[in-house]
Amino acid sequence: MLRGISIDWSLIGQDSYLRQIDALRGLTGLDFVRPVTFFVGENGSGKSTLLEAIAVAAGFNPEGGTRNYNFSTRDTHSELYRALRLSRGARRQRAGYFLRAESFYNVATMEEEYARAGGEAQRFHLRSHGESFIHLAQQYFKPDGLYLMDEPEAALSPQRQLTMLREIYDCAASGSQFLIVTHSPILLALPDAQILSLDGDAVRPCDYEDTDSYRITAMIVKQRERLIAQLLSD
Repeated sequence: MLRGISIDWSLIGQDSYLRQIDALRGLTGLDFVRPVTFFVGENGSGKSTLLEAIAVAAGFNPEGGTRNYNFSTRDTHSELYRALRLSRGARRQRAGYFLRAESFYNVATMEEEYARAGGEAQRFHLRSHGESFIHLAQQYFKPDGLYLMDEPEAALSPQRQLTMLREIYDCAASGSQFLIVTHSPILLALPDAQILSLDGDAVRPCDYEDTDSYRITAMIVKQRERLIAQLLSD
């Protein structure tokens, strides 16, 4: 399992856009202290960039899939993975998957290609987007695995987010590790998870109730009329 990461910034170009991301440019390392770690923060805060770099450094295809996936629709991943050093624990990873909501269509297409070459067909394209995500979790989540997920809630209804939460909880209880980028207050409610916020000029631990996902959702639920009236007022 991954115990943490360190970053050697001497391997990052001086003109790299990575040095312009507030939360990342001063980051030299992170420790993962729970089976499930969530990355939270506003759009553009560097969450997906960091997760992608960890996934590539861990041997996953940048667009997603298992470690056996090897294809490229378009190379857009950053150079950060080259500067990452992964600190691993003694427990061996027996399975794994990198789920990127934005490129899952490409992964589903390649899954069909691999199935024609002798693999097991999951037929993701024959399912709805959300049902594909749930099916993926039910088929690929195994004990002692490493799972990286970038906004898995993107295709899921609130009810299905609860289903995904249970799949993550059960798999983590069997010895697996999850690193997840999310805006979902439902997924963030998973008990005993580590929450790291990339809002601001550093990566910091964050309580569930202090995440924007929770605070804004709570405002909508408790003060909907006042909040919307204020938002839409001149």
